[in-house]
Amino acid sequence: MLAEGVSSAIGAASPQPLSFVQFPMAFSELLPTHPDVVVARIESAPFGENTYVLSRRDRSECLIVDPGFEPEAVINWIEEHRLDPVAILLTHGHSDHIAGNAALRERWPKVPILIGRDDASKLTDPAGNLSGAFGMALRSPPADRLLVDGEAIAMAGFAITVITIPGHSCGHVVFRTDDTRPALVFGGDVLFLEGIGRTDFPDGDFATLAAGIRGGLYTLPDDTVVFPGHGDTTTVGHERRHNPFVADLLGRGDAADANR
Repeated sequence: MLAEGVSSAIGAASPQPLSFVQFPMAFSELLPTHPDVVVARIESAPFGENTYVLSRRDRSECLIVDPGFEPEAVINWIEEHRLDPVAILLTHGHSDHIAGNAALRERWPKVPILIGRDDASKLTDPAGNLSGAFGMALRSPPADRLLVDGEAIAMAGFAITVITIPGHSCGHVVFRTDDTRPALVFGGDVLFLEGIGRTDFPDGDFATLAAGIRGGLYTLPDDTVVFPGHGDTTTVGHERRHNPFVADLLGRGDAADANR
């Protein structure tokens, strides 16, 4: 929830859609990734939060990442494209990333909710998920599976590794695909296009977040595509060279530039 290094105090810069279906408040777009992979982004008000629907072109199963405050737009997208959700993957437990859980579970009661172990309590705690501060008292259905660092997920035709990167939230995780080239990272509020997640929440810490970005993301190949919780996509290589908040202390960005 909320980001540093973006143009809005409560979210991210409004991206220009490539091709989109207009909903009452949200917009959806297909993002270019890989010939065999479809990634749809649904950006929802009021925080400009990105929900992602991930699928293989030759399969009907899909994964939903971080359903926000406009779940009807997510449901509409999935139904229009005749997809079958098999899991809800949550990068962390802040309200703008979990607000759609209840509606999605009402539509698809058997779809499990997965979240990092140390953020699971936020799902049912309005103070922990920050909705209480906005007078919402939001509560999500509890998690069905608690994730730990390095855990493997095999769903919807994808091989995914869980990477724990706290600092924005104590139990924040990101999801990295291991069977696509380039690799895809669904990063929540860790790393943005020349920005990072806020660290001024009760369980936030800048040093912890920066260390996690350097150790968990900057070590990935340059062409790894990062799908953030707010704003436009970016790549690991771009952020290692240009992110003003977290520099690559090992100088890998300079070396990469020198070799071009």
